[in-house]
Amino acid sequence: MQQTITLQVQPRLKAGKQVKTLRKSGVIPAVLYGHNVESQNLEMDAKIFEKIYKQAGESTLVDLQVGEGAPVKVLIQDVAKHYLTLKPIHADFYKVSMTEKLTADIPLKFTGEAPAVKELGAVLVKNLQELKVQCLPQDLVHEIEVPLVVLKEFGNNITVGNITPPPGIVILNKLEEVIILAQAPRVEEEVVAVPASEKEAIEGIKVVAEEERAKKAKEKEEEEKEKK
Repeated sequence: MQQTITLQVQPRLKAGKQVKTLRKSGVIPAVLYGHNVESQNLEMDAKIFEKIYKQAGESTLVDLQVGEGAPVKVLIQDVAKHYLTLKPIHADFYKVSMTEKLTADIPLKFTGEAPAVKELGAVLVKNLQELKVQCLPQDLVHEIEVPLVVLKEFGNNITVGNITPPPGIVILNKLEEVIILAQAPRVEEEVVAVPASEKEAIEGIKVVAEEERAKKAKEKEEEEKEKK
């Protein structure tokens, strides 16, 4: 059973340009919306939210407590980040219904070491970093593990169909979709250096060839003059 994650937030009165002053004071804006709840503007401590977001991601339920109210079950969604620092500057909280199925993207966690990498020097090509799933909110998991031990030779891969989903979860991706592939490393073409003696010989051949062409051109020119 997953540990309960609780986040304390407050109603937000400031909007528009005033939001900039919030961020300067270490507070970021947010919005609550979803099942049987009116949209509400919120604000929260930036450092606390950043810590919670790293822990929960967007596929783990969070108990959101607004002021002194009772906690509501939400998912963190659409986190906007600063273009330079990549720190969160805005977030949405979606209130879920515990009796209605939802769709979510669950991150993949690649575990273990692939024998193809260790023994053959293969390169792992990751095509998917998350899976789209459908389930009840209480069945959500933080991540889905993908063991790499089955990748033993070049060309071995793991597809969506190879993954056994946790109880209550249905994976919506196509079964034949490749998640990760063990690929042979690229071999750079070797550039063979030509020895200096061979270079000189080649240059000599070029010079002789040029002289022969010049000689033939001169002879042809003299023949044409004699004909005239």
